[in-house]
Amino acid sequence: MNNTRGLFAEFLVHRALNSRRTRVEWASHDVETDDGLRVEVKAAAYLQAWEQRTPSQIRFGGLRARTWSPDRGYAEAKTYNADVYVFAVQAAREHDAYDPLDISQWEFYALPRPAIAALGTDSVSLVTVRAAAGAASAASGFRGLGERIRAVDPRISAPDEDGYQ
Repeated sequence: MNNTRGLFAEFLVHRALNSRRTRVEWASHDVETDDGLRVEVKAAAYLQAWEQRTPSQIRFGGLRARTWSPDRGYAEAKTYNADVYVFAVQAAREHDAYDPLDISQWEFYALPRPAIAALGTDSVSLVTVRAAAGAASAASGFRGLGERIRAVDPRISAPDEDGYQ
């Protein structure tokens, strides 16, 4: 089921980052690390639970959202609310091989908020994600996912010309 796939993708990112924080249902992001890195997880698949003539086109929506707080309710404007966006694709293309629990069937792309904001859109295709990720963040499996997410953390300042942060 599509909603279960998304929750499983969030679980995988949570595990990859070794976060001990629990998920807050109304938070503006899906995963938060112990040091405050906020991660939004978007999941999609070529195959659905129902019969299909052709695999689905991969598209990720909800990149911008209105934040919510118990005191103020929903914010008026939609914003990009995470530091890093992880795009998870369950990549099986044949129903006989489809196993969402087989992490070798997943691809992950991690992009920093500035890269997502530069796109200026609420939804994005897998083709656009791949282009924005470039060779440095090419599709990869679960192994090393936490390190790849940390590598694109925009909160970490780039070293100056002498190599100091």
